[in-house]
Amino acid sequence: MKKILFNILICLTLSACGIGETNSTYSRYNIGQQALVQYGTIISIRPVNIEGTSTIGTIGGAVAGGAAGSMIGGNTAVNIIGATGGAIVGGIIGSAAEQAVTKDTAYEFIIRKQNGQTIAVVQSNEDRFRVGDNVILTTINGTTRIQLNQ
Repeated sequence: MKKILFNILICLTLSACGIGETNSTYSRYNIGQQALVQYGTIISIRPVNIEGTSTIGTIGGAVAGGAAGSMIGGNTAVNIIGATGGAIVGGIIGSAAEQAVTKDTAYEFIIRKQNGQTIAVVQSNEDRFRVGDNVILTTINGTTRIQLNQ
């Protein structure tokens, strides 16, 4: 049983790790979608924290905790109480673990578009954008990404 619980926790941890939103990462649902393209200049950049998620870890932790708690022994009532308590504690621990693994840092870019409108876009900065850079803004289904206008 310990081996099964350990494997469940490893799978949950690995499933929480993934590629975050970047200016070069697109959802498969964006393929073939028309995008609005605009131009602008970066006028401000600041780092921001991206909060972690708490879905799979909560569920997985509750399942693992419930399974472990149900094995306390004794009569049926004790097993039910153990399973319930284990599920609650497991859900709390799983949620906290997932949030810790999935939180991230990104950047908020304040951009003045050519039409004079000022907007903010949050994304990664793997292209090392700087204040004053001319950028292309690509918007698909409400998600805007920026890239250097070279």
